[in-house]
Parts: sequence; C-alpha cells; structure tokens
Amino acid sequence: MLLLANLWWVNLIFFSIMLILGILILRFFRVPTRVVNIVDDGVLSPADGTIVYVGEAFEHEYFKDERLKISIFMSINNVHVNSYPITGEITYTAYHPGKYAIAKLPKSNEHNTIVVRNERIEVLFRQIAGFVARRIISYPEVGDHVEQGEEVGMIKFGSRVDVFLPKNAVVAVNKGDKVVSKKTVLAYF
Repeated sequence: MLLLANLWWVNLIFFSIMLILGILILRFFRVPTRVVNIVDDGVLSPADGTIVYVGEAFEHEYFKDERLKISIFMSINNVHVNSYPITGEITYTAYHPGKYAIAKLPKSNEHNTIVVRNERIEVLFRQIAGFVARRIISYPEVGDHVEQGEEVGMIKFGSRVDVFLPKNAVVAVNKGDKVVSKKTVLAYF
C-alpha cells in the first residue's frame, strides 16, 4: 500500500497523457462552421492544408491524359473534412483500398476518386488516406447534384487531396501556400 501511495506521480503522468490525447482527438475531428466563398468561375480548395505540388501530371484512372494537378497535404493540425470544389453533378466515384504510406508521397494508399462536372468544367479530386488510420468516409454517388463547398466526407489522420483540372485552368496558388476548404480559390476556368 505504501508503494502505491508513493506512485501518485505515475497516475498524474498517465492522466495528463490521456487528457492531451483526448484534446488532440477532439481537435482533429472538429468541423468548423464556414461561409462558402462561392466563385462561379473558380475551383475552391476541397481541403485545408499546404500545397505540395502544382504542375502537369498524367491522370491514369478517369481522364487518362495530361492534366493540371494541385496536391494539398493535410497535417494532423488541419481540418480533415473535405468539400466539393465546384457545383455540378457527380459523374464518377471509385474507392480503392491501399497500402500504408505517408500521404505526402505519391504511393498507392487507400484513396477515393470523385469527378464533378457542370456545363463549364469537369474536375477530378482524389482523397488519399495517410499511413496512420487509412480511413476515408465519403458520401457521393454517381448522379448526385452537389454544391460548391458542400461537405463530401472526411479523411482521417494525415492525408492528401489531389485535384486534376483542365490544362487551360489559371492557377491561383503556389507550392507552399496554405489553403482553406470552402474559402481558397485554387484555380479559375
């Protein structure tokens, strides 16, 4: 009994660690209320995070051609709820299970591909899970009408979103820029 009384500091450390973990988890799963910055001729960022790539890339799954690609990395500190970059109709969606790799890398992680089309543009964006939890929660179905800034789902614990645009889109961000879902314009068309 005397031994346990002298280990009060062990209990304090344990409860402190649990409190910190609880706060981090609550912070991670937050869904802030935001007014959508509706831009009829623009593509909004579908995620909070940092731009890690802007340039041309071959899109293998849907378009099967060269596109303008913008990649957004979401750290554990970013909001991980994603939103639709444009208003339109869902024309394609596909979920792909994958491997455990860091979301910053162009590896074949679990990912979900969504294509939204309207009368002016067709945008593909891909939710890519990170190596910690590998979980994507996504709501769209082909044929659904969606609004710019409407919630599409969530990627848990460290992730990336790739946005593929026509090559003639005018990019409004640079590598290293911080972007905010529903607010930051990635490109104009």
